[in-house]
Amino acid sequence: MAINLEALQALELTDMRFAYGERETMLYALSIGMGRDPLDGRELSFVFEGGGLQAVPTMAVVLASTGIIRKTGVDFAKILHGEQRLVLHRQLPVAAELLANSRVAGVYDKGAGKGAVILLETTARSAADGTPLFTFTMTIMARGDGGFGGPEGTGPEPHRLPERIPDQTEVSETRPEAALLYRLNGDRNPLHADPKVAARAGFKSPILHGLATYGIACRALLRTVCDYDAGLMRSFDARFSAPVYPGDEIATDIWRDGDVVSFRCRVPARDNAIVLNNGRCHLAAAP
Repeated sequence: MAINLEALQALELTDMRFAYGERETMLYALSIGMGRDPLDGRELSFVFEGGGLQAVPTMAVVLASTGIIRKTGVDFAKILHGEQRLVLHRQLPVAAELLANSRVAGVYDKGAGKGAVILLETTARSAADGTPLFTFTMTIMARGDGGFGGPEGTGPEPHRLPERIPDQTEVSETRPEAALLYRLNGDRNPLHADPKVAARAGFKSPILHGLATYGIACRALLRTVCDYDAGLMRSFDARFSAPVYPGDEIATDIWRDGDVVSFRCRVPARDNAIVLNNGRCHLAAAP
């Protein structure tokens, strides 16, 4: 069934309620590698409620899953998560009740047999006082849905990385059970847990969630350019470019230009495969 452009552009979900607490905040941090050294007091502040608990900024992208993608009418079996963009309107609380709205922020037709690009935007505010908390946008590549007569294009241009060598590189280990832990944040796709499902999809074993790699990159930047001050991050954008297998070592290349931090993630053991690209993080101020 072809995409109904008018219906897609009008699609909106409003005032969907979500809640999370300190347990979810600590689980998310653990799932992206925080606390690997339980004696590191800087990381303890993300995984222990007695240490002045902070929320990892990228946790925002798992807190308000409205399910709008399933209402778009696209062929769900042929979609890919292309990019993730996040804007933080204030520091993410460690616990809150949220009201979230989702809408289709953009749609582009690449042509018959070439697919479509759909931008799904979710905004969340505090249910207690209406304070805006965050906005995130998912870029969805709907590979089976091109040629519906929509506007041409491919979506927003990705951030261009600096051409100089990285200013620094942060290496992060991932655990073999990383995907089994990360899926407890809400994404229960068996591709990340069931070896048979992964094999049918063409992978040698279950792969790590793209958003887990996104969170690992956030941890790398918190460690290197923010001195573990989560309140400094104001945005966090990246493009997914290749899968990560649990147990891979991830090298995050980092460029600092004032309050803009550019980054990419690669797996050195697999010919430096770029797994997260065109990353950009805005900081509130120089730490």
